[in-house]
Amino acid sequence: MEPNYQHLYEILANSQGYIFPNEIDLQWGILIVVYPFVTGLVAGAFILASLERVFKDKILKPTYQIALLTALSFLLVATLPLISHLSQPQRAYEIMITPHGSSAMAIFGFVYLWYLMVVLLLEIWFDYRHSMVVWADEKKGIMKWVYRILTLGLSDISPRTLTWDRKLGYFITVVGIPSAFILHGYVGFIFGSIKANPWWSTPLMPIIFLFSAMVSGISMVMLIYMVVSYIRTKTMDINVLDSIGKYLFFVLILDFTIEGLDQIHRIYEAEESFETIKLLVEGKLYLTLFISQGLIGTIIPLIVLAFLQFYKGKIKLRKTLYFIIGILVLIGVYSMRWNVVIGGQLFSKSFSGFTSFKVGLIGLDGTLMAAFWLILPFGILAFLLWLLPPWKMVQEEE
Repeated sequence: MEPNYQHLYEILANSQGYIFPNEIDLQWGILIVVYPFVTGLVAGAFILASLERVFKDKILKPTYQIALLTALSFLLVATLPLISHLSQPQRAYEIMITPHGSSAMAIFGFVYLWYLMVVLLLEIWFDYRHSMVVWADEKKGIMKWVYRILTLGLSDISPRTLTWDRKLGYFITVVGIPSAFILHGYVGFIFGSIKANPWWSTPLMPIIFLFSAMVSGISMVMLIYMVVSYIRTKTMDINVLDSIGKYLFFVLILDFTIEGLDQIHRIYEAEESFETIKLLVEGKLYLTLFISQGLIGTIIPLIVLAFLQFYKGKIKLRKTLYFIIGILVLIGVYSMRWNVVIGGQLFSKSFSGFTSFKVGLIGLDGTLMAAFWLILPFGILAFLLWLLPPWKMVQEEE
């Protein structure tokens, strides 16, 4: 197979200054941008669900099961962009059968399985077990057997057993909160531990990734709640949107503050790489950093959310603003992932040049593949909402 010299010529033509030979082509592409973005949605959605279960914010009850099913849908896809990025994805399972204690990626594999098998699946099972037992008795045909299998043969719905279901579900949620922090904080740890790259090498990187994950997950659940209500022709509870908007506002402030402190520290420290990074953010990353992430994804949402904390006028206007803000925040978080993953590779370790990145359309690391991994969780979520509809759950008798 002949080398793709045309591809190398295009990259070299767009490169500036002096770069090392191994920096001509970026090692991490768009799928590595999608990977932490999808993983962050999982952590943020679960944390929003915990606000109702653990912290007793009953206003958020209509979004509780939606948040859990959203987290599960995205968690099932979270590792797939990373696996499809590998040269030999069929060997990805080896990370589990040959564990290595000093490998952050290997540790993540076990954290991922813990979060999927123990936290999310068990919590959803305890929440839905009562309903699935009733549905198994009411349904006919294949669905009767589907729900019966999902109950794992435990059909006891006595008050004592249901009380234990609630207690165990609560315990799992409490355990799941730090698990969610670890799940996505590790992604920032991966980047922050690469000392050779001054853009990534900061102890604040795990915290920045974690708070941006919370922001994106809360925004996604808010949008899904609005879309599901619209599809079902049900009235959206404005109090639910106001409560989600309040949490989104406070977390966005914390996220903005921490990222701002990180940038101020970099500017004040001004080490030998500062001038190179300054040229990078003022040039190749100007649109994605200042416009997309800063203005569209942070400043505008903060201003509008602050306005909505006091404005209690037309409900239709408030719903429209919440929907727009949810989309803008997701754009901003995705841009943040892009700036970290792609932006951190655009400057040379020589600090004397820049390379370029061109997103392909097709292939295992192309735009279509990235779009597929971003769309797939919504298909899984639609199936889960059909199989386990929160609005049809059987309420326990008082």
